[in-house]
Amino acid sequence: MSARGGVGIVGCGAISRQYLATLASLDELELVAVSDLDSARARAVADAHPGVKVLTVPELVAHEAVDVVLNLTIPAAHAEVAHQAIEGGKDVYLEKPLAATTAEARKVLSAASERGVRIGCAPDTVLGTGIQTARRALDDGCVGRPLSATATMMVPGHERWHPDPDFYYVPGGGPLLDMGPYYITSLVTLLGPVASVTGTSSRSRATRVIASGPRKGEAIPVTTDTHVTGVLTHDSGALSTIVMSFDAVATASSHIEVHGDTGSLAVPDPNRFSGEVKLFELGGEAWQTLTPSAGYRDASRGFGLADMMRTPKTEDPRASGPLAYHVLDVMESLLESARTGTSVPVGSTCPRPAAVPLS
Repeated sequence: MSARGGVGIVGCGAISRQYLATLASLDELELVAVSDLDSARARAVADAHPGVKVLTVPELVAHEAVDVVLNLTIPAAHAEVAHQAIEGGKDVYLEKPLAATTAEARKVLSAASERGVRIGCAPDTVLGTGIQTARRALDDGCVGRPLSATATMMVPGHERWHPDPDFYYVPGGGPLLDMGPYYITSLVTLLGPVASVTGTSSRSRATRVIASGPRKGEAIPVTTDTHVTGVLTHDSGALSTIVMSFDAVATASSHIEVHGDTGSLAVPDPNRFSGEVKLFELGGEAWQTLTPSAGYRDASRGFGLADMMRTPKTEDPRASGPLAYHVLDVMESLLESARTGTSVPVGSTCPRPAAVPLS
């Protein structure tokens, strides 16, 4: 690999703007090439970044200056693009989820292992000062022995702001698969991998009405559940209760709370890189705000990719493929539990990711 890691982006949609801003601020990464089914969209990115080439996907994965492929395609295309990059001998970093299904994701990880390349995957929000400061507090024993956690995401539905929200309301969508990766990745980072799950789910109505854009007023069908509740049993014995919903208005509770035998921890929004971490100790009189003590300061989307490029080739990065696979497995298992009405063991596991020192 060159002194600066050469990055080739596949998929130049809305999320790419956040990654592009981050790439420009990180010395170890250099944007080399871009590709998109909409060539005009790729050309617009290249025009804004002198020296960047517009290539087809086969050309991009074969380009000698590309060290890692940043896969920002839609979830249904994640596995296909990843396999092309792997075949080209490139490391791959994907937006979440790792693939549309665990079956597809297993094939991606297997192919990468055989080819000797690494897989990284969002979300990397867990590498910021919010989640990492909370992790440091847990590792330092601030709550004693962690016993339980809650993770809550309650919104009225993305049709209120998204002009084309159809994919949120079909199988493969829904609140769990959309937002669950942020919350479950954080829970695994804080409490370790999950052994089994028990879940239930529902949907509040058969249609949704688009509230913005050229399709405003159009009703779209809902064919997947829009409220998912579950209990995750971690290997450690801790129990996490998770609620992901497109059927609520708002919630006043902390996004994540962790409770131990000597204290409780309020953890900030896992969809953000920073935020206040608050501790209430047994016998205390009020919540105290903790000073950031771990994690990447001023992080943004793409720090997981930078962390991956800093990690020795012989090691998995913190935002790793095995972690993303385990999170996807937890979500699939939770939906299977909701469908069958039974507790479901989670077949995979992963190491708890390494902590991030304050930097």
